[in-house]
Amino acid sequence: ADCAAYAYGDFHNRFMDGKITLIGCPKLDHVDYGEKLAEILRQNRIASITVARMEVPCCGGLEHAAREALRTSGKFLPWQVVTISIDGKILDR
Repeated sequence: ADCAAYAYGDFHNRFMDGKITLIGCPKLDHVDYGEKLAEILRQNRIASITVARMEVPCCGGLEHAAREALRTSGKFLPWQVVTISIDGKILDR
């Protein structure tokens, strides 16, 4: 989620350094992330996916999009969801 980088101070080092990063907001961006991500997965060599989302309900759309993209792309990749609280703490991995 684009707001996660503002909430979690070490976001760049923990989630972006040395990785390809896609950023979005399902509440503000009116686009089907699942379809776009599935196409990226089909056309590239991706080793794994980490979804860094906020604890707010609208960020569930990012997690859902990643799950659907993996399913429709036909790829079987390791993936994880990291949820960040509104006060900047990692809630789960």
